[in-house]
Amino acid sequence: MASATFLVQANTALSNTHISLSIAQTQALRSQLKTQRGILNANNINQLCTQLNVTNDALLQGLVPLASEFAVAPVSNFHVGAIVKALDESGEVNFYFGANAEFNRQALSLVVHAEQSAINNAWLNGAKKILKIAISDAPCGYCRQFMNELADAREFDILLPEQQFKLADLLPHSFGPTDLGNQYSLFNPAPQARSFNNTEVEQQLAAYALAAYVPYSQNYSAVKITTFNNGDFYGSYAENAAYSPSLSPLQSALSQLFLAGLSFNQHTVKGITLLETAGHENQAGVAQAVLASFVNLPPLELISAPLSE
Repeated sequence: MASATFLVQANTALSNTHISLSIAQTQALRSQLKTQRGILNANNINQLCTQLNVTNDALLQGLVPLASEFAVAPVSNFHVGAIVKALDESGEVNFYFGANAEFNRQALSLVVHAEQSAINNAWLNGAKKILKIAISDAPCGYCRQFMNELADAREFDILLPEQQFKLADLLPHSFGPTDLGNQYSLFNPAPQARSFNNTEVEQQLAAYALAAYVPYSQNYSAVKITTFNNGDFYGSYAENAAYSPSLSPLQSALSQLFLAGLSFNQHTVKGITLLETAGHENQAGVAQAVLASFVNLPPLELISAPLSE
């Protein structure tokens, strides 16, 4: 079952009130999204707008059904898609796709929501300012709270199939970072000048850990998923003032792997590594719980390293 709004129609043409593609165009776009790990850059967007004779925002909303095709929803069978429209460091508009991910036989609180997935995709890949987020279905309270941690929480537009909102419309009396004395936010982190005191930690994994948004626990942590044939996928820990909507580094990395159209199994995954900050560790249990949904995976490698002062 797909979402209430869009049908997932793999191997068919994408056609809705916003855009209309042929089967060949749709298939090519599906392949492109997997190759580019759920991102369309400014050139891609401009080419599609010209080709289809549509506006940037019409394209944004029209592509949401493709985002929902990346959903992994074995529990609910409810596929939700989201796309973040954001500016990169060059000031160019990119589209960052996202979809929900669920885990069999584990607590429902471990799921990744589509909005989280799209925001995570933008965050990990250098987006600097969110302009809009288009979603296949209305965001739940959990996602509204997650979005309230963003630097642009009061500015960006939330586009639903038939309606448009600001977050304040959907979360009028909010609780956020400043209520806990935190002047920073996701996409506006505190300056980072420290490093890990462990020369054996892979440099890129350390970089993703140091880029984690962890104002409440100080556990700078990240996950690396190594595949046999498709490179590496990284995820960083993103905390939330309400705590529960926080996104674990494994969830972050898994979402990236799913956006590449890959399966999380022993045929794809060669290794999984979790790096945490010594004295602040809190992610091993969550990671093991998520991994328990899968069989025959390589064991989780745990690294705990102190930070320099």
